[in-house]
Amino acid sequence: MSKKPALSGVTETMLQTIYARAKETKTRGAIKDSKAVEIIDSLDYDFSLADKDSAMHNGVIVRTIVLDRLAGKFLRSHPGAVVVNIACGLDTRCYRMKGYSHWYNLDLPETIEVRRSILPPTEKITQIAMSAMDDWGGGVTENGVPALVIIEGLTMYLSEADVQRIFSVISARFGRAQVLVEVMNPAVAKRFKEKSIEGSKAKFTWGVKSGAALAELVPDFTLVGDHSLTEGMAEFIPAYKALGKIPLVRNISNKIIVLEKR
Repeated sequence: MSKKPALSGVTETMLQTIYARAKETKTRGAIKDSKAVEIIDSLDYDFSLADKDSAMHNGVIVRTIVLDRLAGKFLRSHPGAVVVNIACGLDTRCYRMKGYSHWYNLDLPETIEVRRSILPPTEKITQIAMSAMDDWGGGVTENGVPALVIIEGLTMYLSEADVQRIFSVISARFGRAQVLVEVMNPAVAKRFKEKSIEGSKAKFTWGVKSGAALAELVPDFTLVGDHSLTEGMAEFIPAYKALGKIPLVRNISNKIIVLEKR
């Protein structure tokens, strides 16, 4: 029996992202996400807008490629680490990654309610129903282990103060942590709209030009590096191996910024 989720606004975008991963798995195959396919096949939802939004689709796929690569690298180097996935939506990375001791999926209560009905928690996968700006650190039980925090598809809907608040919560909870955070160029945030979310109230509101600029806003963290999503695009469009080296192309794309607290 298919399920019909009741969502709106920013939380509604989680359906578009998991649909993109499921569709990619079934078609071009740049990623393989069998869990996404399983979920989408069980839902009663009109994805016609998402089908028309190739920019959204490719954006989801390339950030999945880049984030999976970076998260996998961290977990191979830090076996037994704790992972906190902020604004998780219906993300299924916890089913693809190996090497962690505990994975926490954090999102708003209405989103977690839907997630729990579709992706129930397990012994190693816990759901935290809180805002990213709340003091969610108490929900993480482990101490003294390396931590990886993933912030995907969120900051562009927030304010600078919101982003700083999230990093202050991370800093207060973990002595050591690496953060993988997706950011948008401010010029893009100001002008670009995704067709798939035009019917919701979600709007892009914030961006930052570089990893160095973000590091200046969160003084407890140091910049490790940043990765343009053109790196993911090069996986299925070979021309981006060259285009991604052009500063204008590289900088206009969303980035995954890697920051560390030691």
